[in-house]
Amino acid sequence: MSSRQERREKIKQNGHKKKFNLRDRWRENKAHRTHMRELGRQLRPSTKWIFLGIFSIHALIAIGWASAYYVMGLISRTWFPEYGHTIIRQYLTVILALTFIFILINLIRVFIAPVRRQMDWFLQMINAMKQLAKGNFDVNLETNTPFLGQFGPLVLSFNEMASELSQMEKMRQEFISNVSHEIQSPLTSITGFARALQNEDLPLHTRKHYLEIIETESKRLSRMSDNLLKLTSLETKHHPFELKPFRLDRQLRHIILACEPLWQEKNIEMDVDLPEISVLADEDLMNQVWVNLLHNSIKFTPDNGIISLHIAKQERHIRIEIADSGIGVSDKALLHLFERFYKEDQSRERLNSGSGLGLSIVKKIIEMHGGEVTARNKAGAGTGAVFTVLLPISGANN
Repeated sequence: MSSRQERREKIKQNGHKKKFNLRDRWRENKAHRTHMRELGRQLRPSTKWIFLGIFSIHALIAIGWASAYYVMGLISRTWFPEYGHTIIRQYLTVILALTFIFILINLIRVFIAPVRRQMDWFLQMINAMKQLAKGNFDVNLETNTPFLGQFGPLVLSFNEMASELSQMEKMRQEFISNVSHEIQSPLTSITGFARALQNEDLPLHTRKHYLEIIETESKRLSRMSDNLLKLTSLETKHHPFELKPFRLDRQLRHIILACEPLWQEKNIEMDVDLPEISVLADEDLMNQVWVNLLHNSIKFTPDNGIISLHIAKQERHIRIEIADSGIGVSDKALLHLFERFYKEDQSRERLNSGSGLGLSIVKKIIEMHGGEVTARNKAGAGTGAVFTVLLPISGANN
């Protein structure tokens, strides 16, 4: 009895499901029909266009028939005057009228085809703009069609805009990925050592070492956050930018003395040539430039190495060179050295590596002043790197 009841229940449930499926399909079909009716109303031509189409058809038939009647009358009067309005003449008039109508239709198509193709291209461009608005930047319009006319420059500009937006989107995704990676690394280290400190049996010197690592990683996170905020402020042009004349040699001399504990610790010799030179620039921002470049040189200069810093005034520029005696930079890294978060050696010890933002900040500040910063290796393998900064004597290019 129980098995029969279960079968009945299953049959009832299946019947209910079929009813629900039929209802859902009927509702979907009804919604689809309603949507198609609304779309038909939107695409339905207005009454004036319907009357214009009917008038054009009648005009086309009238022109074809009148032309054929005139031509057949002329032929009949010229070569066959003895024949009147025979059935053959009427038949030939109809055939000739249809021929004229066919020729007129094709002539109209020839003249309208470029306009129609331009309209098709215009609709394609509207669709491409909608794709751009949705975030799809991999769109491209054809540029080799002969029907573009005056829209040719517009198509080229649109393709260039789409390409630039696609490149910016890739840079944005790469930037987010790099930020996530750079933040995750110190957080993982802090979490691991904090968990290890929960062990009460740790020796005092080990506990102190772990605390130093946590402090170092925390400072690294704070420094990276400050650099990100500064770089974002510089790129959005909201950062204060005040040009004023000041002594560049004095500024560099102060920075070298402020960094003395760092280069003294590695017993680095400083080769300095700082003649008296004034420059028109933002003093605070330029101070950040020299600190970043000098710290970078100290970091990659070995013990008992040499760092040279020379400035010279040229015809249109002030040239500043900071060179070290480290291992130099690979040719591949020279192409990406000023990119955000770029590090030549990703496996370098974390505690001694930076955030990868210092040189990006340097480049942005120098560009704001209308200058240029470049990097190269000294002649000979492994003899050090040279950073060259060119600043215009007249200040920044506004």
